[in-house]
Amino acid sequence: MNRMTDFSALLAKVRLPVGRVALVGAGPGDPELLTLRAARLLAECDVVVYDNLVGDGVLALVPAHAERIYVGKARAAHSMPQDRINQLLVDLARQGKDVVRLKGGDPFIFGRGGEELQVLAAAGVPFEVVPGITAACGIAATAGIPLTHRDHAQHCLFVTGHLKDGSCNLDWPALARPRQTVVIYMGLTGLPEICAQLIAHGLPPTHPAGVVERGTLPGQRVVAATLADLPQRVAEAGLKSPCLTIVGEVVGLHETLAWFGQAALPAEALAA
Repeated sequence: MNRMTDFSALLAKVRLPVGRVALVGAGPGDPELLTLRAARLLAECDVVVYDNLVGDGVLALVPAHAERIYVGKARAAHSMPQDRINQLLVDLARQGKDVVRLKGGDPFIFGRGGEELQVLAAAGVPFEVVPGITAACGIAATAGIPLTHRDHAQHCLFVTGHLKDGSCNLDWPALARPRQTVVIYMGLTGLPEICAQLIAHGLPPTHPAGVVERGTLPGQRVVAATLADLPQRVAEAGLKSPCLTIVGEVVGLHETLAWFGQAALPAEALAA
């Protein structure tokens, strides 16, 4: 065995420290909606790379020793380009750190989680995915709006109101079908166009629709209306992001099923 072979064998035995990246869904905001695994990974991590929609209550679970890196995105205001975020995750893991990549909702639903994992896989960085309660499910639940219902909705679609190219050019005929629920992420700015297009493609102006602001958090507000008057009602209420838009007959159940924020009934009332 020559010296070159000896040196190659030595290099093969020397391993640089490689950490891990956990892609974690933070849920819709309320920290009590985190999964147990998400909470444990947050408590044990070396660094958290987190997004704009991660609530303060969730961040409060991050230990004091852990580094926090904000990479959030708001409309037309990105703190860090996506390619730099991808490389940051690789670099941190190659430093031997246990990284939690924390995203609001579920990381595989409009969270760019798949894009980030593709880069990690190509770089040979170990990773795992911890699902979170997506905004559609969590916020609809606290708003008292069932996403499916045998009398009202046999389909449920999740769509984004803000495409990668900045347009709002969606598959309107598919979204305007009856007896389904459509949940629109990032649709507040384009709400007037969304409502107009749904009406133009066949839904009646009286079709129920609603917008939920700060879903699952204290101060949650719900504006339930019709496609025809929802944009004006939302503007009058002054709703601001983060908001979720829900379109479908199930929105009409909100008034009856709304429960969030109500005081619990005393035990004697329940026993009566």
